[in-house]
Amino acid sequence: MCAAQSVPECLASFGAIVITGASSGIGEEFVRAIHKLSPNAAIFNLSRTAPPIISEIKTLQHCPADLSSTAGQDAAAETAAKWLDGTQGRVLLLNNSGFGTYGPFPAPNEARTLAMVDLNVRAPVLLTARLLCRLQTRGGAVVNIASTAAYQPTPLFSTYGATKAFLLNWSLGLWRELLGSNVHVLCVCPGPTATNFFRGAGFKEPPLASHPGQTSAQVVAESLQALARKRPLVVCGWTNKLSSALAGRLPKVWAASLVYRIMHKLRLGPLERQQREKGS
Repeated sequence: MCAAQSVPECLASFGAIVITGASSGIGEEFVRAIHKLSPNAAIFNLSRTAPPIISEIKTLQHCPADLSSTAGQDAAAETAAKWLDGTQGRVLLLNNSGFGTYGPFPAPNEARTLAMVDLNVRAPVLLTARLLCRLQTRGGAVVNIASTAAYQPTPLFSTYGATKAFLLNWSLGLWRELLGSNVHVLCVCPGPTATNFFRGAGFKEPPLASHPGQTSAQVVAESLQALARKRPLVVCGWTNKLSSALAGRLPKVWAASLVYRIMHKLRLGPLERQQREKGS
């Protein structure tokens, strides 16, 4: 696969790349980095809106897709499969799309919470299932973007954290099933990243504004290095590696209580005041 290769050599081995959520953040940075290091690779993006860099990258094609609905997922998988059939070479599938919500379950509402489960869990499973036969025939890799939230219960982000825990465990199980084949699986776990994630979750600013975490470029650089080294898992950033290792060793009940206290102190108090003010 990509063992003992540099990142440019690894990326050059892929002829076709399917990515979800390249319209901003980490997904957009993946497209930039891949195109810079492998300018001939054909890239196919699935998301609601087109990446702002689409006019700059001639090898990038955008397909409008609502991956938070079952109908949208079916249509996107069919379109991606047809697109792949018109390309050659090894295939890279980047399951990047996802969002989070903040507040006591089921905040902000049941529909939004279920859409998050569909996007964060069902979409990567379905796309991987529908495209796997092509990856097995042509060779390739699946990269799933999870989160350090996968390592412990995350009260006030409960459903989001659970979706990422699923993605982490599913990715590693799939990696072991496919070990020794011509398909590699990598799970990426970023920590807090300077993207639109927190705004989409209902924050006006990141919970720890003085510690914004990594940039999208840093996350992508570590992810591509892990892919080139054929690693099954990468936690991005040294502080995130340490905190995830610690969280994974704490009793789950302790971890849940600790995260709740931290998040309640950071944001829930102001959120509750805002909700009271709206209702008054």
